[in-house]
Parts: sequence; structure tokens; C-alpha cells
Amino acid sequence: MPPPQLIIRGQRVVLPDSLSPASVHVHDGRIAGISSYDDVTANCEIVEAGETSIVMPGLVDTHVHINEPGRTDWEGFATATRAAAAGGVTTLVDMPLNSIPPTTTAAGLRSKVEAACGQCSVDVGFWGGVVPGNTGELAALTEAGVVGFKCFLIHSGVDEFPNVTEADLRRAMPELARLGAVLIVHAEVPGPIDQAGVPDCHAPGQGRSADGDFYPSAYKTFLESRPREAENEAVALMIKLGREFGTRIHIVHHSSADALPMLREARAAGVSITAETCPHYLVFTAEEISNGATEFKCCPPIRERENREQLWQALAEGTIDMVVSDHSPCPPDMKLRESGDFLKAWGGISSLQLRLPATWTAAQRRGHSIEDLARWLCQAPATLVGLADRKGAIRVGSDADIVIWHPEREFVVGPDMLHHRHKLTPYAGRTLAGVVEKTFLRGEKIYDAGEFAPEPIGLLLRVGAL
Repeated sequence: MPPPQLIIRGQRVVLPDSLSPASVHVHDGRIAGISSYDDVTANCEIVEAGETSIVMPGLVDTHVHINEPGRTDWEGFATATRAAAAGGVTTLVDMPLNSIPPTTTAAGLRSKVEAACGQCSVDVGFWGGVVPGNTGELAALTEAGVVGFKCFLIHSGVDEFPNVTEADLRRAMPELARLGAVLIVHAEVPGPIDQAGVPDCHAPGQGRSADGDFYPSAYKTFLESRPREAENEAVALMIKLGREFGTRIHIVHHSSADALPMLREARAAGVSITAETCPHYLVFTAEEISNGATEFKCCPPIRERENREQLWQALAEGTIDMVVSDHSPCPPDMKLRESGDFLKAWGGISSLQLRLPATWTAAQRRGHSIEDLARWLCQAPATLVGLADRKGAIRVGSDADIVIWHPEREFVVGPDMLHHRHKLTPYAGRTLAGVVEKTFLRGEKIYDAGEFAPEPIGLLLRVGAL
């Protein structure tokens, strides 16, 4: 192997097949070799992780809403990618909506790329979008470098990214199959939600008053307005269409435990379908959310405790493949904390920087390992977007994307430590375990105990000729 320019070594290095003492040799931004802990070379910088810290692949987060251009006051490339670096994330993939224009055409992707250039502290890829009438754009977007395509089966929350119907999918999915592209799906359909209306919660103060008026500030009101049936029917539809067209399908931010048997059976039958969930579904429960605490609002909603534990079981067995942030921020006033109106507040949770400690804190209490964490946060997301040859693992030939973190150290989440644009988050005040100490992107240190590299060095991934 070529002589290393940098060696990162530790007693607890997460390798593809073990958690072992090792030295990771870096040359020209790639991992050039992996050797024993004591195998170091003179005339080379050595970074020592220490006896108790973990050396792990840089995290890959494939579900991030950056919102620039067009809604940069919600979030932007500079702030989002700094938060990512502080959270040990070295690669993220930007969602195709909430920006203006959305990434549903090659021109929309061009706007994204122009906005991102020179601002990114980590490597960034891009999703394209499937909306009614844009099937003719899918090949051009694929050629231009998107990692796949997202659609909504229900109103997306922004009018410039309309949802698709089954008829729209029947037009788009053969083209996606031809292109070999993955379709990621916000899997809620409107029927059960329309039928639910605003739920009838009988206890005064919990949903409906004695004279029949609803309490929009009650979390139960919001929870029952987005029933599990909306997810269940959407998953059933996507399994049917996936079986029919052979298109790769991925269910995003999965929440309903009731749909897990369908996913298990479909996978066993050979349907190409995967799924993700998010830290907020694995950490929080509906029972603990106070009335008016709209920082917890997301769609699908955070559900009951028994539902959460079934999600953990599905993650352990592989029915759910990965944990991603679904970082979906907005200006704090859009959360309507003053009125606490769950029905009108923006639905999205800010958590990009906290994905590792939030997931680890809950995972270790259930007996899961560091290796499990690396699979859920690094390897599986990289595989989803076709980057497993470069990202998501410490192996020879991969990019030297590495995070060093301490699994036992705890911290209390506060606004001063958060680097995304707005600081309102449901994790505020919560004690989490897992402190990110250093983050390396292609062998360059981009974060070190609260300090960032002087210039952003992130690359835009797979972006071709635009």
C-alpha cells in the first residue's frame, strides 16, 4: 500500500466484520490500508482515538431537507452541513422539496447545485422528485446525477411539489424500472385521513370540549387525525405496484407498526422494498407529548409506546433497514408554539446533528451494539443511494470518512450547541449519550470538539453535466 499521510487508530474501530483495535491508513483521501493498532509509520500524522472512544465510518444521512434555494430562511447548505459535521455525518442527501424550485426537473437540480457550490462542509447528493406529469424529466435527472426519486401519496405540505396518484405512479414506475432508479415514498394516503377528520377525543382537555369544540392544541387530536390506516394502505399499494413493475421501492420515515407484517411478507416474497425509520419514532412516544408541544409534530406522527417497541423489533430483525434524520426544519414561528395548534403548525423535526446520540441512547438500553448502529446509520443508507463502494464503511478503497465519538459521555441538548439554522427541537433539555469528538471527510478534519475547518470542503456527489 502507498505510504500513509495520516493514520487514525483506536482500540475500538468499527470494521465491516468486527469491532477491533486497528490503525486506519489514509492516502489521498482514501483508506489505503487497515493494520494492527501498533502498526504505525514514522513521518506521518497520527490521530489517537483513545481507549474508550469509537472510530466509526462517517454517518450517511439520506433524508435531509435543506430547503435552499427559495426557503433558505428555513435552512441552508452552510448551516445544515455544519450541523451534519458536528453530528458525525460526512455524507447527506438533500430532499427534492421545500426548496423553490423543487428538484423535479433538470433545471431545478441546476438551481440546487448552484446554491450548494462552495457552501458544504460535508459531501452532498440530491434526490429527484416524481410529481404528476414529469415522467419525461426522469431520464434527464438520472443522467444529471440524482441518486433516486421521491414521491408523496398525500399533500406534501408545499404546493409546488404535488402528490401523485396510483395512475401517476403507473406512468412513472416503468420508466424508473428502466432507469434502475429507486423510488422513495412518503407512504400515507389521504383516504383514512379524510375519513378521520378531526378526531372525537371524549375527555375534556384531551381533544373535544363538553360542548363539542375541538382542542387543536391536544396531541391526541393530531395523532388521531393521521391514523395508522393511512400508512398501512399506502404500504399495501406500493407493495402491489412494486410486484407489478419490478421498481425498487423504499418507504421513508416509517411509523406504523401495523404495516410491518406486510413488509416482512413482501420482502420474503422477493419484492424489492426497503424501509427506514427516524430517531423521533424510536425515542419519543405519544403518551409523553404535552398538549401544545408542537416541536414534536411530524408526519406521520410519533405514535404510542407499544408501536415504538415494535419498530425497534423490526429494526433489529432487518424489516426496517436504517435510521435517518428526516431533518425538516422551519422558522420557529411556523411551529405556532404560542397557540400550540397542532393542526396548523408545520410538521417537521430538527434533528440532523443529534441522530447518532439519540439513536445510540435508545439502542443501548435495548441491548443493541455499536456494530448495529454503524449498519443503521452508515452502511445501509450508503447502500440505498448507490454509494456503498465509497461511503458507509471503513474498508480499503473507501473515502476516509471517519467519526470519532465517545459512547459513554453524556450531554444535555441545548440551543447553544446546535448548528442548524433554527434551534427549536423536541430534544431540547434531553440527556443523550454519545459525544462526537472529531469528524474527518476524505482524511481532512472538518470538526474537532466544537471547532470547524476554516473552509468547507464538501463535494457535490454524482452531479453530471447540467
